[in-house]
Amino acid sequence: MNGHPNTDLGWMLDDVLLVPEARHAILLSADGLLRAHSAGISRDEADRQAAALAGVQSISRSTSGFLGAEPGPWRQTLIEFAGGYVFLVAAGPGAYLAVSAGESVDMEAVSYRMQKLVDRLGRELSTPRRQTPSDHDAGAVR
Repeated sequence: MNGHPNTDLGWMLDDVLLVPEARHAILLSADGLLRAHSAGISRDEADRQAAALAGVQSISRSTSGFLGAEPGPWRQTLIEFAGGYVFLVAAGPGAYLAVSAGESVDMEAVSYRMQKLVDRLGRELSTPRRQTPSDHDAGAVR
């Protein structure tokens, strides 16, 4: 990946926003890099939110022990604010989909559309492992 989000996926994220009151959608990697964003949110804001939401996901995952014996993998986090919600779901290995919405949104409809989008995109949402300098050097022709 060249450091720029995959704009080809941005239009697909807009599909989630067909639910009334849904505002923005972003696709991010586990390390907080922006992969794609919907129309209506600036690149700078989407970058900032991707970094923040990677932290939210990490914190959410680390609280799994609170469930008790042998919790399964993290699947979703919902954050409620006065004025709206932020939904964050797993979207493939090392990838997450986030959607913001107003307080009157049909939460079930947003969750359903998010899951359908994740299913539809399949491999497109998988985030490849970052190359380390030693990985890069190993593939270099000498």
